[in-house]
Amino acid sequence: MRSLPRLMLALVAMTASLPAVAEGPAYPVAAKQPKVDRYHGVAVSDGYQWLEKTDDAAVTQWVVQENQLTRQRLDAFPARAIVAERAKTLFTSTSNDHYGLIESGGKLFALKRQPPKQQPLLVTLDSASQPIGERVLLDPNLMSDKGTLTIDFFQPSPDGSKVAVSLSENGSEDGTLHVFDTATGKDLGDRVPRVAYPTGGGSVAWNADGSGVYYTRYPAAGERPEADLHFFQQVYFHTLGTPTSQDRYEIGKEFPRIAETRLATSADGKYTLAQVANGDGGDYAFYLKTKGQWRRIAKFADQIKHAEFGQDGYLYLRSLKKAPRGKIVRVALDHPSLRQAQLIVAEDEGSIEQFEPAGKLLFVSLLVGGPSQLKIIDTTTRQASTVALPPVSGVADLVRTGQGQVLARLTSFLAPPAWYRIGATGDAVKTSLAVTSAADFSDAEVVREFAIAKDGTKVPLNILRRKGTTLDGNNPALLTAYGGYGISLKPAFSLAARLWLDQGGVYVIANLRGGGEYGEAWHKAGNLTRKQTVFDDFIASAEYLVAHRYTSAQRLAILGGSNGGLLMGAALTQRPALFRAVVSSVGIYDMLRIELDPNGAFNITEFGTVKDKAQFDALYAYSPFHHVQDGTAYPSILMTTGDHDGRVNPAQSRKMIARLQAANPQGKPVLLRTSASSGHGIGTALSERIAEVTDMFSFLFEETGTAVKQP
Repeated sequence: MRSLPRLMLALVAMTASLPAVAEGPAYPVAAKQPKVDRYHGVAVSDGYQWLEKTDDAAVTQWVVQENQLTRQRLDAFPARAIVAERAKTLFTSTSNDHYGLIESGGKLFALKRQPPKQQPLLVTLDSASQPIGERVLLDPNLMSDKGTLTIDFFQPSPDGSKVAVSLSENGSEDGTLHVFDTATGKDLGDRVPRVAYPTGGGSVAWNADGSGVYYTRYPAAGERPEADLHFFQQVYFHTLGTPTSQDRYEIGKEFPRIAETRLATSADGKYTLAQVANGDGGDYAFYLKTKGQWRRIAKFADQIKHAEFGQDGYLYLRSLKKAPRGKIVRVALDHPSLRQAQLIVAEDEGSIEQFEPAGKLLFVSLLVGGPSQLKIIDTTTRQASTVALPPVSGVADLVRTGQGQVLARLTSFLAPPAWYRIGATGDAVKTSLAVTSAADFSDAEVVREFAIAKDGTKVPLNILRRKGTTLDGNNPALLTAYGGYGISLKPAFSLAARLWLDQGGVYVIANLRGGGEYGEAWHKAGNLTRKQTVFDDFIASAEYLVAHRYTSAQRLAILGGSNGGLLMGAALTQRPALFRAVVSSVGIYDMLRIELDPNGAFNITEFGTVKDKAQFDALYAYSPFHHVQDGTAYPSILMTTGDHDGRVNPAQSRKMIARLQAANPQGKPVLLRTSASSGHGIGTALSERIAEVTDMFSFLFEETGTAVKQP
């Protein structure tokens, strides 16, 4: 669920005209079948638990009928043809985009989006400076005629001669590991199943000579009860060319049931690191293997959040110990004791997000409320310098490419992403790996303003608008946010935002508490029993836009996905009159039963558990499903989900839609869109993404009364 929304889309403008399609559609029958659960002496009634039974024939029939109603409604919108054409143009006219770069064996390995291909390719490049020597190593589009096979992750061997790749279907993230020869692209025949799943993710790291891989592995059928097959992730070693039945167990029996493990190997192959998360709450333990032995070097309570191998015999660590915005320390790899850690970067005004050691230099990106800063620290002298970045921009990724040099992927709201080469001088030199797009934002500007939250906290708002926009309360506005897991919404280029601005809309991204924009204190202020703070921040952001005449309640739309879908559910149930239309994707709505799903258990460290009285009280107090009130005039609502979502159970959307439809059947439309060929959004085919954006925007244009014009 932590995946940061591909769902952070924009929507489009509206005028004073009323929707052309009559309100109050005839909804499919979802009969209430009351079931009472008791929590700490509290009786909680639920009439829709039967919709949790995915394989039940009645549920399947109901979903089919809901899809039919939604299709009838969406396909009838007059603006749909214009929206579909514009979305297709924007999403297929964007140039190639290289991301996820890894340098190995003197080559760059990268994932490459190449519209109109459905899925990214795996390619190698000789250099980022010139587009020479690029070669396609793996094209999943040639392996599936439906465009539904995708690359979950990849890792080249130390010499770059081979690459291990996890592949999965239909956005399921249920990955099987394959190994390919880099020079020929030949599949070497190895198949390692169960290396990835949405619960704990997946990872792989090579040994020194490239003869085998360490990999994450979930239990096979028969090894544990069925309910535990997507838990208890452990680490094994596979020697290439041998049966997986001979794979060697490495470590993991002592890990938590909800472990999420990431693996890495030092450049010389002497050390392997396992970074183990205790679910999604942001606590990590670290284990280092050297000379054939695994050793725990940091426990959860040590507040170490990330680690990177240096090129100088040290392991660099981001620590929050007595430094909620982060500091960086290092330990010697031959004696990795936290008690003897050396302080390299002290806590500063910015929140440390990423870092990359390169030779004697340390490149560090920091956040100050959303936008990034980038600093270079000499690890010998501790002297620091600042890299000049474009205003209101973000550092999306840092990749070491040699001694004292990195590639940095820079992003902004107004310009497509590009990779820059940065060395000791601090000069950022743009490489050939830069995206061009049909989405031109030269007519737009970004302003940073601040809403005042309930408790007086300033909440950053990133406001995209056309230059010269009049603040008369008459503009359509779209507000989107996330607010969870310490994930920060940095400046990012959005094709969908262009769709919204095309029609004169104002597009707003709020940096709510629960994220990491101001460090761990900002995150902790919005998790567990403090989750209501996130919703209060969002409501304050919406009220700010109305009070400062950016829009009005009748012209305000909101959108979010995953944890942001929970945000949508809380907002529409707590302040239904504040919003005209809502799009919520793959969201969570029943907070009392989410932990019963496999991935829901991983979210306990972020949301809490009903087994704890105080946490139950907090969950029940805001759980959207339990706060739908009969007869309430809710805004227009479209919820989307995918059959193969392993992060958020599609039943969450089914139950919430059924409850909302029953609450006010003659009110504004409440629609459910279920995709049979996608999951949580990761690995979704390009054509499916375009279709979903078209549906979302068509809905919002119609429900906000927007007279859509050709851009």
